[in-house]
Amino acid sequence: MSDRVLLTGISGFLGGHIALQLLAAGYRVRGSLRSLDKADKVRQTLLKAGADITNLEFVALDLLADEGWDAAMQDCRYLQHTASPFVLRTPKDPDELIRPAVEGTRRAVSAALAAKIERIVLTSSIAAIQYGHASYERPLTEADWTNLDSPRTPAYPRSKTLAEREAWTLMDRAGRRNDLAVINPAAILGPLLDEDPGTSSIMVLRLLDGKLPAVPGLAMSIVDVRDVAALHLAAMTDSAAGGERCIASVATVSMAELGRLLKPAFPDRRIPTRTLPDWLMRIVGLFDRDVGDNLSELGTPKRLDAHRAPTRLGRPLIPVAEAAIATGRSLVEHHMV
Repeated sequence: MSDRVLLTGISGFLGGHIALQLLAAGYRVRGSLRSLDKADKVRQTLLKAGADITNLEFVALDLLADEGWDAAMQDCRYLQHTASPFVLRTPKDPDELIRPAVEGTRRAVSAALAAKIERIVLTSSIAAIQYGHASYERPLTEADWTNLDSPRTPAYPRSKTLAEREAWTLMDRAGRRNDLAVINPAAILGPLLDEDPGTSSIMVLRLLDGKLPAVPGLAMSIVDVRDVAALHLAAMTDSAAGGERCIASVATVSMAELGRLLKPAFPDRRIPTRTLPDWLMRIVGLFDRDVGDNLSELGTPKRLDAHRAPTRLGRPLIPVAEAAIATGRSLVEHHMV
């Protein structure tokens, strides 16, 4: 295998795992960074994780700048576009999230189309599927879209929805819809490659650090990063993936359930398993913006029909407990808890 893949966001949690699997499969990887100053760190991280970095190179790209995108696509057969902003705290100006997500996707897809890239794989999110619906009585599928007209849809789901819709619009306009494959992951856990915990891993960090006496009554869908990376690789060459979205989620669990799954692996740590009442969380949210940003999730568990992912991989997905424990052990190994 000697095909070259442009992988945006290679320094991220998911991007690093995709790079590992691409290199192991024999692909040449051109990873994009906002600054090439980070290149040595990424090389060392992948090398430590067991990668052969002979076929690894880097290019500087900015989601908000035109420079370099056309050149970066040259001699590439595939594009893996994982780069996108993600923050825990909703910014005062939603455009801080929306602009780089949408404009970055527009730049990446437009340059890929101009370069006649064979298959584009886009990392979206279940956030582009599950927000702002009037009812959650049935499981949500790839046919569902987050409702942008709902006042209950926060900035991050808006950014992911608008970015993904931009990709589909550009592909439809070019008459190449079937050359785009989209992966919609749930909260991503699993082994860390370096001391950057990503975003979803912070949930496990907070459960392990002993500072929480109890947890909010929130439920979240979870998937292991190794499965999400494998789905990205499969989507490059699987004809069934073209023109389709794919929800990547193994199960939906509450924060308390996640704590109970972690407890046996970390018996010496104070891991909360009690749930705070919703009314108390709403009061706390009046004073704590981080809490307030997530109040819309209280009391609205969202079920997903995620049968497509294991079918694509030809095997079951990694269980939540294994993903969570791998995250926790990585946090301990990197002295983060």
